[in-house]
Amino acid sequence: MSENIQISMFEVVGSPFCVASDDGEKVHKHLDAALRANQEVVLSFHNVTALTTPFLTAAVGELYGTFSEEEIRSLLKVEDIAPDDLALLESVVRDVKLYFKDPQRFNQIFQEVLGDNDDEG
Repeated sequence: MSENIQISMFEVVGSPFCVASDDGEKVHKHLDAALRANQEVVLSFHNVTALTTPFLTAAVGELYGTFSEEEIRSLLKVEDIAPDDLALLESVVRDVKLYFKDPQRFNQIFQEVLGDNDDEG
């Protein structure tokens, strides 16, 4: 295996504000490609000053729909992350792991909670 790949969220997004899910998808593409190649990745949070759940879900959380937890844990490392941001990342990971265990059930619950009555079809 070759050297680690370093991915700077600041450089990929082009801003210290990692808030939009569209920007998270940009980071996700880099992470997905590296993990598919069985490449170790270091995800840098250096210079990131704002971080949101939608961004992290798109960037990191979606990996759990493609890769096993073991693959992600062995290949993906994070660095330069503030304690509050680490707690947010851990929360996102916990939630997406639950989601991917039974996505149909989660979707059903969301529809019930939102009162999504589709009686017109």
